[in-house]
Amino acid sequence: MMTLIKERVPTPERPVEERLKGFMEVNLGYTFELAVKEAERCLQCSPAPCTQGCPVHIDVPGFIRKLRENRDNPEKAVKEALEVIWACNTLPAITGRVCPQEDQCEAVCVMGKVGEPINIGKLERFVADYAREKGIDEKLLQEITPKIEKKKEKVAVIGAGPAGLTCAAELAKEGYQVTIFEALHKPGGVLVYGIPEFRLPKETIEKELEKLKKLGVEIKTDYVVGRTVTFDELLEEYDAVFIGTGAGTPKLLNIPGINLNGIYSANEFLTRVNLMKAYAFPEYETPIKVGKKVIVIGAGNTAMDAARTARRLGAEVTIAYRRGEEDVTARVEEVAHAKEEGVKFEFFLNPVEFIGDENGRVKAVKFMKMKPLEERDARGKRKLVPTGETAVLEADTVIIAIGKTTSKLLRMTLPQIEADEHGVIKVNENMMTNIPGVFAGGDAIRGEATVILAMGDGRKAAKGIKQYLEEKRKSS
Repeated sequence: MMTLIKERVPTPERPVEERLKGFMEVNLGYTFELAVKEAERCLQCSPAPCTQGCPVHIDVPGFIRKLRENRDNPEKAVKEALEVIWACNTLPAITGRVCPQEDQCEAVCVMGKVGEPINIGKLERFVADYAREKGIDEKLLQEITPKIEKKKEKVAVIGAGPAGLTCAAELAKEGYQVTIFEALHKPGGVLVYGIPEFRLPKETIEKELEKLKKLGVEIKTDYVVGRTVTFDELLEEYDAVFIGTGAGTPKLLNIPGINLNGIYSANEFLTRVNLMKAYAFPEYETPIKVGKKVIVIGAGNTAMDAARTARRLGAEVTIAYRRGEEDVTARVEEVAHAKEEGVKFEFFLNPVEFIGDENGRVKAVKFMKMKPLEERDARGKRKLVPTGETAVLEADTVIIAIGKTTSKLLRMTLPQIEADEHGVIKVNENMMTNIPGVFAGGDAIRGEATVILAMGDGRKAAKGIKQYLEEKRKSS
């Protein structure tokens, strides 16, 4: 009889004192031996709820089984596991690091009913990292690419974020000619501008992007659709278009003092540090000023990223959240890392005013203290009421991380596209908009969501585009 091992095999992590000295990755990942040990805990369920819980439907038991079956042959184990993953997800080194598995595949893991769920995300990351280190992914690509039957149809993908990259990869595997148009000078979208090195190293992103290029995907950076090229021009040259422009416009607070110096949106703060490498100024030309006391407003993953980044830049950091700790939306792992690294948390504080000094720089934030009620709102969260009591916290830098919304630029140049009052694009079950041949996915149709949900949209849209192009070819 098989003995159930209830506790998951932990992954090694960089010590806190070492983390705060730079932007090195915190989680060090599994070795092959540790990965196999964790894989042996899997119950190999059939049907597998974890696969259904994954937005891109990776055969989770399938790739884990390959690690177990080939425990005496690491290269064979990883190659076969990678083949299973790549069937659904071409970017596992990324999703293995930033996907909220605890809310998806791991949330429905059967092992979680008797102990800790299988560490699916860390196993996925291990497979991708080991394959890259040993050149296994290169060999697999060399096997796959000659078998791809090239097609004449051309597809334009707007945005090189998770949705766009996934859509492009799936279409390239089907033989379509794919070009990605990216507004920034580096592809990756939120992966490069929004997620810090200590969570997702830029080298990892670059290596994953190399696979797309080898599949034949062309990536054009510094290309703003609506300015550099018009949408009409794209429709003339390409047989289908996918919109994956994300939600890069930050939400701000409409309260007194919002225009004081020293107040950043999390988008600007993280873009300056992650993409422009402001932490290495003057070696890189983009500076950033972070004072001694930083307040981060919000409690999602972006807030944790901003807070932990500010800590590495030498600041004392406090996260202020209008709700309680039970309502924090960031991943449990990220909250734990933030606390380990000295980030302080203040709950039930709602900002009502930014207070400035005589030079026009923020010096404090005034909050209204909030009280939770037993009554719940439509999302299941406790309703809040102001207590009438205020609190003032000192700060010479404030970072607002309360969410993002979609960009208006594309919709301004494409007014005929249907969207809701928030600018979220409407699509049908095949991810096509009201404009024939124009598809969309990711945050452009959701407002703001996770990397893996965007990738799921990209994969679904690729299927929709393939079906559309095949029907178009038959009718012509």
